[in-house]
Amino acid sequence: MKKILVLCTGNSCRSQIAHGYLRHFAGDKAAVYSAGVETHGVNPRAIQIMKDDGIDISNHTSNNVDEYIGIDFDYVITVCDNAKERCPVFPSKAEKIHYNFPDPAKATGSEEEIMKEFCRVRDMVKEFCEGFVKEYLA
Repeated sequence: MKKILVLCTGNSCRSQIAHGYLRHFAGDKAAVYSAGVETHGVNPRAIQIMKDDGIDISNHTSNNVDEYIGIDFDYVITVCDNAKERCPVFPSKAEKIHYNFPDPAKATGSEEEIMKEFCRVRDMVKEFCEGFVKEYLA
């Protein structure tokens, strides 16, 4: 079983969404973890848009990357430029993969407009995660 860590700035939105989709698509092929270089709590809008797509991340916690330093990951996926720049060096064989997704938590406007941005980013992350599993865990 492969070990995957998804990193973002606050482990609030993008990394939580990716964690949910990677766990969904990988099934028993991987153990998936997510963390942030900071912890901001899981964003309620991220929980809602994942629920709308049939994936429950309501039990996820916002974890700091330092909690996972001792784990020998196979893959470390950074989902924002800030996390990539601030990511500690993992003393492991982990392959590092980076994709900078927009931060839906920075969306402005009406609640409808904000949720539309969350859904747009969710769909981008979903496509990335499905492709990752097909390419690296097949």
